Amino acid sequence: MRNRWLVPAGAAAAVLVIAACGSSGNGGSGGSGGSGSSPAASSGSALKTMKVGSATVLADSKGLTLYWFVPDTSTKSNCNGSCIHYWPPVTGPVTAGSGVTGHLGTITRSNGTKQATWDGHPLYTYIGDTGPGMDKGNGLNLSGGVWHAIILTGHAAPAASPKASSGGGGYGY
Repeated sequence: MRNRWLVPAGAAAAVLVIAACGSSGNGGSGGSGGSGSSPAASSGSALKTMKVGSATVLADSKGLTLYWFVPDTSTKSNCNGSCIHYWPPVTGPVTAGSGVTGHLGTITRSNGTKQATWDGHPLYTYIGDTGPGMDKGNGLNLSGGVWHAIILTGHAAPAASPKASSGGGGYGY
């Protein structure tokens, strides 16, 4: 009898986390952007590759999967405010470790910090990935847009896209 409240409490906690992730709305457009520095921001000098299922993904120095955010541009991150709590920006500059292909660079965030980029995409980790080899953020539509793991080779698990305008299968890589 004592455990009957555990499932509803866990479900309520999950709803609160999901609501918090989506509450940043437009990703910081027009406001103060990333106020202050992000102590949770991922850093590390050398990026590497990591296997997640049959895919080879780009990972930070700790082996955490790296993501790109659809609303970003090659010169501006649109993940600011509460978004960076869930999607910590990778601070730059970074270097390419063994097997890493593509162009690495940096952008300057609205708070003045440098964020690493890969092929023009600002890089992030995801708070839900608690260890190497995870890609729980792939395909999530949170914090004002869709997030994708950076797949170097192979195929990731299907990630739902937000409204497939082409009428296709709804999967995007």
